[in-house]
Amino acid sequence: MSDTAPVQVTEVQDAAATARRRGRRGRRTVLVIGIVLTASIALLALTSLFWLPYAQADTSGTRLEGPSDAHWLGTDKLGRDLMTQLMIGARIALVVGAGAVAIAAVLGLIIGLIAAFAWPWLDDTLSAALDVIIAFPVLLLAMLVVAVQGASLWSAILAIGLAQSAVVARLVRILARRVLGEQYITASRTSGTRWPGVVGGHILPNIAPMLGVNLALQFGIAVLAEASLSYLGLGTPPPNASWGRMLQEAQGTVMSAPVGAIAPGIALVVLVLGVNFIADGLRDVADPTRRRS
Repeated sequence: MSDTAPVQVTEVQDAAATARRRGRRGRRTVLVIGIVLTASIALLALTSLFWLPYAQADTSGTRLEGPSDAHWLGTDKLGRDLMTQLMIGARIALVVGAGAVAIAAVLGLIIGLIAAFAWPWLDDTLSAALDVIIAFPVLLLAMLVVAVQGASLWSAILAIGLAQSAVVARLVRILARRVLGEQYITASRTSGTRWPGVVGGHILPNIAPMLGVNLALQFGIAVLAEASLSYLGLGTPPPNASWGRMLQEAQGTVMSAPVGAIAPGIALVVLVLGVNFIADGLRDVADPTRRRS
């Protein structure tokens, strides 16, 4: 019995080490896939800044033409080149996602840190207000803002960013209060460090990994929200192309010219999946408990 016990322990350790290696490879694979998918859309958007197959408002093509050498993805019901619209839509999706996340990050950090440091009554008030805002879907809040401001690219960015800031603020509040309860914060304050130094030296570096993961997820949500707004006619107005409006315009001809609906749909799925895969990979890096598991 004593001879077989060390052998069994060694086998278990080897199996655990193999499982850890496979887990690390799996996490790296997910992260790499996410980067490749997102980079493909980013490359499409970057190319549109310097080169487009046709002018944005060019309607010289045959209506509902199939894919060909002249029009790689075909044309829409107005004779516009679908590849051109898809490339411009990629640019708009990335601009909206980045702009909305930037607004949400700034407002969320400010409100979340205020709530974390506030008196109990103010903290409860802010928390209740954030919960009420979060209870409404992002798309609904964005529609309300766009209805007031008018449909435009910047209205969509502002609307989505404001709607997402409540989610970011609540996360920042939770993470900041957790950090404030640590003993090294007390030691830092005892040594004479002022609260701005505590925020910049301890709180922000500690909440940055999880906050980055959440912002990556919010990016994907912002892209979907912009596509939904454009589908409803509340997003980027013509002549700027948007994947959501491309889907809306192609729904009446999806049987005769399916590429008009399939192309923006695939592009939307690729970008959102890529960003979510990146967020999942970053979560494994940021959370030590997931790495150990």
